[in-house]
Amino acid sequence: MRLNRCQGLTFAFALLLCTDGVSAEATSVTVYADDSYPPYSYLEDGTAKGLYTKILQTAFSRMPDYHVKIEAVPWKRGLKLLESGSGFALYPPYMHYKKRPYIWPYSLPILDERVVVYCHAKVMDKFERFLWPEHYYGLTIGINAGFQVGGDEFWEAVNTKKIKVMEVRGNREGLLSLGKRRADCYMNDRLSINLELLSLRNSGEYREGSTHAKLVEGATVTLEQGFLGYTDRDQGKFAYKSDFQKQLDIQIYEMRRTGELQQIMDNFSLEFTLPDN
Repeated sequence: MRLNRCQGLTFAFALLLCTDGVSAEATSVTVYADDSYPPYSYLEDGTAKGLYTKILQTAFSRMPDYHVKIEAVPWKRGLKLLESGSGFALYPPYMHYKKRPYIWPYSLPILDERVVVYCHAKVMDKFERFLWPEHYYGLTIGINAGFQVGGDEFWEAVNTKKIKVMEVRGNREGLLSLGKRRADCYMNDRLSINLELLSLRNSGEYREGSTHAKLVEGATVTLEQGFLGYTDRDQGKFAYKSDFQKQLDIQIYEMRRTGELQQIMDNFSLEFTLPDN
């Protein structure tokens, strides 16, 4: 049967509408971000920012099946959202599946981070503290609330009261508390600590040697990787989770393979300024 021109156009249009992925609207997805982890993830003027945010926004923009909204929330709240199954995904947790069995699966690793301890000078003057965590027994270590950094031996030492933990709300509070000797050391990502400390010194808020103690870098605790972690408690609520994960992983892999991810990191380091506190 021959179709005239108008009939042919009508048939072609109908075929187009029936084609998978063409007629379907993008699925709306909310991804949560840590609101107090500069330079990686933080909230500024009501907007999620940071290095992880830049990388993930680039990846999400290449996933046309999804319209992704990023909402920055306090870290503990983000974890609770995943634990209850009401939140879809959160960045950037490290992979601690034994401590957080409600987070699974994880994306491909996004960034590598070096976790270290900074201590005030008097703590470090007593002897060289290069073994973690043995050389830190008897001390109080500041740590961001909800973070599970430090390793199994560290948390065993905490449970057996060989080390005391003081929870803080972020780098700024952790460093100021350390400077006033409310804690002996503070543990977090090295780049994050250094940028926050530089900002505090430049603003005059951290007065090293007078109001605040001199700080010294101590042991490297771990080399960690940050991920997008998905809830494992949604009971099928997020039916698109597997497909979303696959599409995101493809984008992360391609960004690593082509060097684009490294370029984003380099550009970010040149442009970054810490948010106002």
